Amino acid sequence: MAMPWLLLAAACLGSFAATASGTTRAPFLIDMARDLSVSVVLVANIVSMTATAWGITSFVAGYASDRLGRRPFLVGGPFALALCMLGVSQAGDFVAVAIWATIGGGCSGLFMGTIFTEVAARVAASHRGRALGWVMSGQSLTLVVGVPMAAWAGASIGWRGWHVALAALAAAGGLALWATTGAAAARKLPVAHGMPRSGALSFQVIALLTISVIERVCYGLVVVYFATFLLEQYKVGLEAVALPLALVAVGNVVGTIAGGRMADRVRNRLGLFALTMAGTAAAGLALFAWRPDMAVSVVLGFAYVFINALGRPALMAALADVPEDVRGTVLGLNGTCASLGWVGAAALGGWMIATWGFAGFGPLSAVLALLGAALAFARR
Repeated sequence: MAMPWLLLAAACLGSFAATASGTTRAPFLIDMARDLSVSVVLVANIVSMTATAWGITSFVAGYASDRLGRRPFLVGGPFALALCMLGVSQAGDFVAVAIWATIGGGCSGLFMGTIFTEVAARVAASHRGRALGWVMSGQSLTLVVGVPMAAWAGASIGWRGWHVALAALAAAGGLALWATTGAAAARKLPVAHGMPRSGALSFQVIALLTISVIERVCYGLVVVYFATFLLEQYKVGLEAVALPLALVAVGNVVGTIAGGRMADRVRNRLGLFALTMAGTAAAGLALFAWRPDMAVSVVLGFAYVFINALGRPALMAALADVPEDVRGTVLGLNGTCASLGWVGAAALGGWMIATWGFAGFGPLSAVLALLGAALAFARR
């Protein structure tokens, strides 16, 4: 069965828009706080609000798509997100911004909760790793392209103008998905390794979702705190970490694409994931223990996210290997678990900084990664 490249391109655009609606707000925190007469911390907390809404609607959309079909969420989510971004751009106070942004996070969850299901249904099981990897690369590109683009464009159009641009981007994603999902319904395909039809929450699925939370915590510990780590360790200015952060983000993109190809070439996808999590543990220990200079830390940061990203498509392909009538629910729950992972990473990282400092990040990330590897190996 041929790869649906037009759908994959539309999925990448939609996932880029959905993720950019939250992550590209980072360069404007100070400007938004000044314009809305609130603290920077309060504006930054919008991320938690949107992540919570994203996690809730991801499950709701996944469950509903198994019964109502996926197209209403695939097309309606991005268009609703566009309206929310326009709402943010016109908001007069912080409460209005927070409300519109939170609803926008929910709209992103509606889309992301179903696009993985749609792509998985359009490709053979032997190609799912590569296909799902391409969808995830759309999310990864927001760190490489989206944030620098926001900072560059925002210098001219401001944070309100940037949210108008995000609205246009989300609307373009909605149009692309409308064009690529209407010609034919996703064909039912046989399940490759046959998980039991005991419902979406079988023991196997619960184990995989637990592994997914652990993997996101491991990834989030570095992504959320890597800039802070560089600033504190090497006593440099914010401008000095821009290029290192972009290089580390490139590692995630390259790893995701390469990992998708690897996932389609191995018999045991969870075995591959277990190996990458073991590699993540080793890279985490090296990253936070060996700190001779910033160049070495950047290389190790690149290695960490690259190795971690190699295993993510394999895990997603394993999650997609469920009966089609519950696949939307399972992959929607995975979006919820990803949100829990991000919240857990922020909380664990903050606690670790307050108690042990960055010296404790290596052992913490290693223990979590090895736990994920052990669970994956046990369920292979």
